Amino acid sequence: MSTAEVPSPGGGAAAVAEKAKKVAAPRMTWVTLALMTTSSVASLRSSPTMAVYGLACVFLYVVPAIVFLLPTALVSAELASGWEGGVYNWVAQGLSKPLGFLAVWCQFAMTIFYYPSLLAYVASTIAYVVDPSLASNGLYTAIVIMVLYWTGVWVSSRGTNAVAGLASWGLIIGTLIPGALLVLLGFVFLGQGNGSAAPMDTGHLLPAWTGLASLVLIVNNFLSYSGMEMNAVHVSSLKNPGKEFPRSMFLAVGMVLLIFILPALAISWVVPADQLSLTAGVMQAFDAFFQYFHIGWLTPLIAVGLVAASLGGMLTWLAGPSKGLLMISRQEGYLPPSLQKLNKHGVQQNILVAQGVLTTAIALMYALIPDVSSVYWIFSVITTQVYLIVYLLMFAAAIRLRKTQPDHPRGYRAPALVALCVVGLLASAAAMAIGFVPSSQFGGGSVWSYIGIVGGGLLLLGVIVPFAFLKASKPEWRDPAAAAAIEAEAA
Repeated sequence: MSTAEVPSPGGGAAAVAEKAKKVAAPRMTWVTLALMTTSSVASLRSSPTMAVYGLACVFLYVVPAIVFLLPTALVSAELASGWEGGVYNWVAQGLSKPLGFLAVWCQFAMTIFYYPSLLAYVASTIAYVVDPSLASNGLYTAIVIMVLYWTGVWVSSRGTNAVAGLASWGLIIGTLIPGALLVLLGFVFLGQGNGSAAPMDTGHLLPAWTGLASLVLIVNNFLSYSGMEMNAVHVSSLKNPGKEFPRSMFLAVGMVLLIFILPALAISWVVPADQLSLTAGVMQAFDAFFQYFHIGWLTPLIAVGLVAASLGGMLTWLAGPSKGLLMISRQEGYLPPSLQKLNKHGVQQNILVAQGVLTTAIALMYALIPDVSSVYWIFSVITTQVYLIVYLLMFAAAIRLRKTQPDHPRGYRAPALVALCVVGLLASAAAMAIGFVPSSQFGGGSVWSYIGIVGGGLLLLGVIVPFAFLKASKPEWRDPAAAAAIEAEAA
């Protein structure tokens, strides 16, 4: 999910582009790019979601990697190497400017549901240090979400760079070290003759088929893999993009799969599926292993690492998508002037506050719906549904750009681009359709209530609101300087 592909509003797009031309583009090795991609995509947060499937999680991770992760990486690399400006410019050039705005809007809007689900995970992690019973307490979860979100807004509104270090260390302290420890403890646990909580025989390589609901959890993996388009912007920094970028992506896919699959398996070895919390599953597994090995004193340390990594990621994302939305709106007049204003630190505080009001309202659902795991799952699905719109538009734009601008300079040309885009389109559409089928993690709630909530969230955020902004947009809402800068750059 890209936060770096839209230039900052400060200074104008043309000035940024001109400055960039004066500085030689730094070279990057394909291994470095693979590590960057891994750090931006891989996380332990989704491990409990797949751990409920035991050995079948391997299948549920590999399939979306083939039909979604690789097409996204290769297609976005061609787009990034040929057209600056990120997903807005790709879709605007390939389809239309209004659809380009829709793509940028969905990148921003998905975070409205992303933050509550991320912070619910943080709340459950903190609970395992304070009082594990709080992990399933909706009121506690709602309070933590609101406090942490508004604290994040306060920090971000001051334009501080202090969070950069926290975010950059997130992969190490919040993913690699805890993940490696979790897997190591799991192997030692099994090596000592303990039985796995989930069957590990070949008969369980595929998820049990009980209808569409048995495959619903695969939808969450599409969101887990999103973000590949962010690193596609670095394709021009490679010495030989045609050969090195695919090599980098295959290495990244391998590392991402290991980070996703092995911790999920380790969790399934020690926590039975019917006892697994989608928000607290990682800490459940650590707690079980630590109790078994009599090293319970490590629980707070692991919790601090997981929390620090998650908060660093949240702070990095908090201003990014909203900054991209601001930039495009200044150029085209999509948002009213009140939402385009910057505070004294140059931060789009009004957009963050408006987003915060919605995030607060969503957080209260944790207090009103008894099952925290159900709420977490619903928000994860809505987040995925909204973000899938971006990919549907991106794949469609790539096909049209290859047809209408075949001779446009590209630093990298994806092999069989149309086939890749068709696979990506079909996979994204299928994931969106499957997302309307409640999984077993939804509990005993009404199917129609689930469909209504997910469909309502998708319709409101992904269709009604953006087209309302487009309908209300006025020429005088444009920032003349920003518009002139982008026009000069495109000329």
